[in-house]
Amino acid sequence: MSPKQEAYETQAQTIIKNLKKRNIEGYYFPDAKSCVEHILSIMPEGSTVTNGGSVTNQEIGIMDAISSGRYQFIDRMAPKTPAEQKETYAKIVSADYFFMSTNAITLDGELINIDGAGNRVACLIHGPEHVMIVTGMNKVVSDVDSGISRVHSMAAVPNVKRLNKKTPCHETGVCADCLSPDCICNHTVITRRSGVPGRIKVFLIGEELGY
Repeated sequence: MSPKQEAYETQAQTIIKNLKKRNIEGYYFPDAKSCVEHILSIMPEGSTVTNGGSVTNQEIGIMDAISSGRYQFIDRMAPKTPAEQKETYAKIVSADYFFMSTNAITLDGELINIDGAGNRVACLIHGPEHVMIVTGMNKVVSDVDSGISRVHSMAAVPNVKRLNKKTPCHETGVCADCLSPDCICNHTVITRRSGVPGRIKVFLIGEELGY
């Protein structure tokens, strides 16, 4: 184990201890493969499963696994009309498992997430029975302010590039604290505690994943 890996594991144990105080379950895995295997082992076959946008979950292969037919996968991208979108969202909020990542997590166990549409943070806050948050240790920050700064300076730019949004940061690579029509930083949510014990589960992976 390299010094970096040792540091990740030590930090993860501190975070997991602090998550527990916040009614949030925390787990650490040295690599993505072992994390995915564990997650799939605890989800009953046939469960309704869905997701919010997440590069991390694409990278580690969990999206392929949950949409393979073993589970009832609710595809948030499938609806084409407003009526279909409304019907699908009603299914999403009542799903058994909702997968997402987090934009940042503090050593003290607080989650920082910034959204454009807000569907992802809405399900984090309320709705699905289990919220499965998968994140690389590269998203660990010292405090909430550092987490917000991380999102604006490190996560927003690659995301607007990925989504082809016409924002100032798309052109300059620097956050302009914009109010543009394509802004993806409309909702900032700090999760300091889960009101339902164990509903939110955080899976920390000792790799650099996502943005």
